[in-house]
Order: sequence, then C-alpha cells, then structure tokens
Amino acid sequence: MKMINLIVNGKDVVAATVEPRTQLADFLRDTLNLTGTHLGCEHGVCGACTLLIDGVPARSCITLAVACDGASITTIEGMDDDEVMRALRAAFSREHALQCGYCTPGMLASARDVVLRMPDASEQDIRFAMSGNLCRCTGYVGIIKAVQSVIAERREAGVVSPENPRTTLGPVGSGHAQPMASGNTAFAGTTKLVAAPVQRAAAATAPAPVVPAKKAGAPDSGKPLTTLNQSFSIDFPREQVWNFFGRLGDVTTCLPGASLLAPPTETHVEPKLRIKVGPIVAEFEGAADVVRDAANHSGTIYGSARDTKSSSATRGEIRYDLIEEKGGTATRVEVQVGFALTGSLAQFSRSSIVRDIAKRMTDAFAENLRARLSQGGSEVADGSAFHAPAAELNAGALVFSVLRDRIVAFFRSLFGR
Repeated sequence: MKMINLIVNGKDVVAATVEPRTQLADFLRDTLNLTGTHLGCEHGVCGACTLLIDGVPARSCITLAVACDGASITTIEGMDDDEVMRALRAAFSREHALQCGYCTPGMLASARDVVLRMPDASEQDIRFAMSGNLCRCTGYVGIIKAVQSVIAERREAGVVSPENPRTTLGPVGSGHAQPMASGNTAFAGTTKLVAAPVQRAAAATAPAPVVPAKKAGAPDSGKPLTTLNQSFSIDFPREQVWNFFGRLGDVTTCLPGASLLAPPTETHVEPKLRIKVGPIVAEFEGAADVVRDAANHSGTIYGSARDTKSSSATRGEIRYDLIEEKGGTATRVEVQVGFALTGSLAQFSRSSIVRDIAKRMTDAFAENLRARLSQGGSEVADGSAFHAPAAELNAGALVFSVLRDRIVAFFRSLFGR
C-alpha cells in the first residue's frame, strides 16, 4: 500500500492509501465516489475517462493514482463553476451533441482544452484535436458545432489569446515526483499544491514526516468527517504515557482487533484491523503517519485503510492530548476522532450508534493500555517492543450491546424505574 496526497476538485485528500497498481479512475470512483469519471475501453483509447490533472487533460484509466501524488485533479463534478465548461454544457445541449451521455464527461474535458488552447480553430482543427474521444451515438456533427459556437462566442467577447495549461515537460502530473532517498522503501513525492509531503522511511531514525494540517471534521474527498470526542484517565504519570504513545506498534495493538502489517517507525505505522459484524468479517489494511508535539504532550494521526474483501474504506484523523491529574500521578487522555466510512460497511456509521460503540472501544483501548503500562510498557528482555495484537473487535456484539442497553433504558424510563 502507498500513501498519497491529492487535491481533488479543490479539496484536500490527505494520506489516502492506495495499492501501487490502482488506476486514478478506479481510485476516484471507488474511494471518493466521483462516478462522473466514466470507464469505457480501460486502454486509454475511447477518452470517456478524460479529466484534468494539473489543468491538463489526461486519461485516468491508464494513469496510476500513486503517480499523481501531489497533483491537482479536476473531474466533471468539479467543473460546475468553470466559465468555459458552463458555455460548453449549454452548447452541447443546444446543438444536440449528446445522446446516451456516456462519453460526455470526457468529451467536455477535451473540448474545454480545445477552446482554451485554440481560439482560432477551424472545423478540421477541432475534429483532429477531438479525435481521441469516441462517441457511438451522435456522429460528431453536433459536438463539432457546439465547440465551434463556444469559440465564436468567446471571439465576439474579445477573448482571442490562447491559454496553454501545460507548463512542464513529461507525462501529465509528473512534475511533482522526486527521486527516492537511499533506503526509502516507499514512493516519495513532493507537491507545490499540498502544504508539505508525507514521507515514509524504513529506518526509525529517518526524519519525521510533515503532514498538511487539517482540522478534524473538515470536508475530505467531498464527504465530511464524523467527529467523536472521548476521554479516559489512567493512574500513570504523563511522561510515562507520553513515551508509550511514541511507540506506534504498541499503541496500535492496544486497539481491539489491530495488528501490524510491517515494522513501525517513529512516525509511520501500517495497521491491520479485523472487525466482525455478525457473519461479515472485514479486514482493513492501511497506513498512518503521526505528528507529535512534545511541548504540549499532544499528537495527531492521519491515516486511511481499505477492506481487503469489499469496497469499504475509511479515512480520518485522530488527535490526542495528555493532561496531568492527581498531582502528576495520573493522566487524562482526551481523544478527538474524525472519520469517514464509505462502501458497504458505511451502513454501520450512524453517528448515534457509532458514538456508543466508540465509547466501548475507547474503554477496551484504555484497559489494554493500563495492562501494557503495568507490564513496563510491553518491552521484552532485549529492549524491543512487543506488538502482540489485542482480542478481535466484534462490532456485531458491540452493536447488540448498544441496542440492548438502549431498549433497557427505554423501558426503565417508560415505567419510571
């Protein structure tokens, strides 16, 4: 799995996890639910999947998502306020330039590029420039007329200068790539559009990653994050708890059902979370990066994961603050969780039930944390960390427990007991 940062339709998609082989079109459709990008031939021939990468038209069905790390992606959903696109949509409707509409999103993206780059284009120029977009319905006459009419309207309005969005050589979106550092086992990228890159290294001594700051609960990939607040107290000094939280492997495996896919570093961890909901067993695999603030004893975790057996995926961020209690002999852990769940398991993300389940998960995490700290922080004889996973998370049992408690509370209130 690789972690990437994108700007999609003007919104930050931070720390998204994808497989190296995932095409950009599949990532947009399956993970971000941007289904306006259509898949036709899936060989880069028909043009139905055309969208804009850094303002330049590109075939998303043959573009790897990891190759777009740091790029700005604009799909048909993100062009509602584009002046040229509004004119093209009106012209396509007026000139009957679409029938079934399947090719239309890619056709419009390519037509927009023609209008901007070729203000003096002839009919032959337009036909040649649009030859990479295939349509099996219209015969192309209405499409050509629509593009011609928009060019004519802009010429009458005094817009005659060509605009070329391409500013760098090489494949579209490649302007953000940098060579991988020695010993770095992950795809490394930088970006001029996202505040700072997320870098992963195999050695624990590698520089800490800098993750773009983003408030929990802010919109991400078009879907707002559900925000939950939890807290618990443990009878251990804050510095001891802080040091334990610095060992990502131990912290991760305190969560019920969590295990590790690879050895963690000081700032990066790749967890696997097994969840059972009745007969459904989901196994989420993902990655997360951590930024810690030692001065304030706080940290923020940015991560995402995907179920290996379905289209379900989740992304979010967790902020924790450690506060001294009882004169420094105890610590209160305050946690703010922002998450978004998509796919078939999203039906279990109703906030009222999730809040109760989160409370039970927090209690289980706190109990495991107390046990690890009581054992000296889970360090074995040679000083290495011990990452034994906690018990499997049975979400079905949690849901049943929540519903049972609610039914009991309802009848108690009904009969005044």
